[in-house]
Amino acid sequence: MRHMATKKPAMSPSDVPAQQLLDGITGPRRAEAEELLALFSEVSGAEPVVWAGRIVGFGQYEYRYDSGHGGIAPRYAFASNNRQHTVYLANDFADRWPELVARLGSPRTSKVCLYLTRLTGVDRDALRELLTLSAESVDA
Repeated sequence: MRHMATKKPAMSPSDVPAQQLLDGITGPRRAEAEELLALFSEVSGAEPVVWAGRIVGFGQYEYRYDSGHGGIAPRYAFASNNRQHTVYLANDFADRWPELVARLGSPRTSKVCLYLTRLTGVDRDALRELLTLSAESVDA
């Protein structure tokens, strides 16, 4: 009987240093990515780990859907590139905490992502509070 190698899930931690990932960012978003790294490190109290080859995550939690599907995900996470910063938050964060999202300016949002073109004008206290509330909600 042959055993198939189990495929590592796409959303899993890696050994890639976070700094190496950030070194690929150029222009004004490079310094902003460093600022996000510092903010997420401070709020999470965890070391940065690169997930899925492009996401900087801090801490982790286990999730399980009603369907039985589950896995692990970073408790706090962001991804930066030369176009934008993506902050990963709890499901429906924009509906749950609209006043905090409004304080960030006019960011684009999806079910779990906050898209920031630049950090200029972003209320850092509101972002910090969103991160904390989001992490608390995945622990509940």
